[in-house]
Formats: sequence, C-alpha cells, structure tokens
Amino acid sequence: MSGVSDVKKAYRLLRKALRSRKAVQRVRRTLASRPVHPEQHYKIAVYFADGAVNMYQMRQWYRPLAELQKLWPVVVLARNASGAEKLIEEDAPPVAFVPTVRDLERFIAKQDIRIVLYVNQNTRNFQMFRYGRRWHVFINHGESDKMYMTTNQYKAYDYAFVAGQAARDRLSRTLWHYNVDARTIDIGRPQADHYSGILPYTPDDRIVVLYAPTWEGDRPSAHYGSIATHGETLVKGLLATGRHRVVYRPHPRSGVVDDEYGAAHRRIITAIAEANANDTTANHIYDDGPELGWQLAAADVAIVDISAMVYDRLASGKPLMITRPLDERASIDTAGYLSDCEWLTADTAADIVAEVDRVRADDEAIAKLRMWVQHYFGDTAPGVATAKFHAAIEQLMALWERWRDREIGAITPDEDDDDEEDKDDEL
Repeated sequence: MSGVSDVKKAYRLLRKALRSRKAVQRVRRTLASRPVHPEQHYKIAVYFADGAVNMYQMRQWYRPLAELQKLWPVVVLARNASGAEKLIEEDAPPVAFVPTVRDLERFIAKQDIRIVLYVNQNTRNFQMFRYGRRWHVFINHGESDKMYMTTNQYKAYDYAFVAGQAARDRLSRTLWHYNVDARTIDIGRPQADHYSGILPYTPDDRIVVLYAPTWEGDRPSAHYGSIATHGETLVKGLLATGRHRVVYRPHPRSGVVDDEYGAAHRRIITAIAEANANDTTANHIYDDGPELGWQLAAADVAIVDISAMVYDRLASGKPLMITRPLDERASIDTAGYLSDCEWLTADTAADIVAEVDRVRADDEAIAKLRMWVQHYFGDTAPGVATAKFHAAIEQLMALWERWRDREIGAITPDEDDDDEEDKDDEL
C-alpha cells in the first residue's frame, strides 16, 4: 500500500514539475516578444514570489501603483511562473520574470532600484532582503486585526507603510523592541481612492448587500470563514425577499482545505443562479472576477468575515456587519474595531433581513462607524490616501539619497553628526 502511495505522490510531483516548466517557457516566450527593460530605469520594485492563487494580494495595488508610476518607474519582480502569467495578462506594472536567484541578481545589477515593496510575507522575500543599499518596505495586501498584522516578521523590513493609528497601536501592543514611530509610515488606504468599476447590473430600488466571506483557514486560530456556518442561511434569506440584491464575493481559496466548506460555497452559487432564473430582474451576482472596487462602493450594506475585507469596506465609510466565528478557538483582536463592531452570529444570520435594516438606520451604529473609520484610516476624503502614499515614497527617496551621499563622502563629518541626531525625526 505504501509503495502505491509513493508512486502516486511521485506522479503528482512529476506532473506539477512539468506544468511549472511549461509555464516558465510560456512566460519567457511572451516576454521575449516584448521590448527589453531599459537599463538603469526602474527606481521602485514590487517583489511578488507567489503564484496565481494569491494574485488578490497584488491586484488591489494595481491602481495605486499605476498612479505611482506617473512619478517613479515601477517594475514587478515576479518569481513564480503562474503569478507572472497573471501579472502579464492583467493591469500590473511592467513585469520582470526572475524565477531563479541568478535571474534576480542579473536584473538587479542592471537597474537603479532604491525601494522594494512587499505585499506579503512569502519566505522567498528573504532572497531579496540580501540586497542592501535600498529600502525594503512592507506595504501588505490589506488592513485587518488578524494575527498576520502583528507578525514579528515586520522587523525584517526597513519600514512598513500602515493604514493609520490603529495599525500603529496594534504593532506597539504586540511587538517587543520595535520602534513603531521610526519604522512605520501612515498612508491610509490608497485603494479606496479607486473604488470604481462597471456595475454588472442596472441600479434600481433594491437594497444591495455584499457578502464577502474569507476561506476556511488552515488552523483553528484562523477559522474565520463563515460560508458553512452563516453563509447559506443569510444568502437564502436575502434571496427570498424580492427587495434585496446579493453580491456574493468569496475568497478565491474557499474550500481548498475543507470539502464541506467548498460544498456550501457551491450551494450558494446554485441558489443565486436559481433565484436569477426565477426572477430575471433580480440580478444577484456571484462575483469571482479580479476587480475589487465597485462591490465596496455600490453595496448599501456589507457582510464580511474577519479579514482584510473588513477594513477595505470600513475605508468606504458605509454600513457593514462582521460574522462572528463559530469556532471559539479563532483568534479575535478585541482591542480594536472588532471590540465595537456590528457582529452577526450564526444564530442571528436567520434574521438577516432585520439586521440589514437595523445597521442602515441605527444612529448609534452610524456614529460608531464614523469614529472607527477615522481611527483606522484618518482622512478618507478622495485623493488624500494617494497623496500620503506618494509622500511616503518621496520621503524614502530623499532618505536614500542622503545615505548614498554619506557613503560616497558627499556629506561632511559635521553634517553626518547632525544626521545621526535627527535620524529618528526624519520619518
């Protein structure tokens, strides 16, 4: 029996290796038909070592990076073939495919990259950390109160761009010997300046409810997913009213660990299709597209799990509810917004229609929401976060030049002493 299992495992590994090799060849052929990257051109790199399954971490940065490109040349360093393929197909900045360390070294040697941005904590990030004389900056792929947001890995980066005061407080509470004031820069949520897109329905008098659950998680402390505990009940309740429009946007990894979770997800899709067949004006949406923006802006109410989607929606300043995990082992940070949010339990999911009406009209809930929006993101007026993002990059570029000048001796000894005294105040 063991021998059969080993053969199957070896076969799967071989198939995986062959798929990977073919993907590498496709990417190389595609890039070979495009103009060569000009040497000494790029000043900013976005490092992405993941495959297509985690593209959501990059996609939300496409539009902010497009704005940044108007000021500084930006390139994406793609380490994985499937991820590179998606980046090339979509609206990413220019892509350099560097699957091996040698590829990475060759590209870095021909460019003037001063800032490297990281959207996640992939272990291969350390292959890029080896390059000094540039700033390594964690920009993350969202804002949330999950344990991921306070990982000790923050210390590996020179700086971290964070959304606002809530993030700084969270890091101060959790990380020992980490100078939050010196190593974090507030930028708000630049993505919120780009909450747009073409609506896949014609607006009418229906109340639009976005249900955006996360995946089931791979350990008890991360069991935040609600599809199997809340999702079917609340979606069916809203589909039945005739006055609501459901936009169902599940995490792309839903069901990868738990078969029953995946089955519940598929039943929701089926229920949406049946509701649309029974009422052609309903226009309920199963949304699995790459674009995230219009969903957050258009929904009258959002129902989300504990994930970055909480804070993507919070940045819009519009009503939302958070599903309370049924698994008591799920880690919940009760020091921030989740201590005062509008919870939706598995039991109250059966009363979803009344709950949706309540959060839209409750003055106390609306006032609380405004207060937390300010705490997490600061000024959310259009364009403010983008300006903060650009200003943070400008600060680091100026600081890079000061360190470069120090290295080549362009700064006198007296000026160098002044720099040391003022270093903690630079940012």
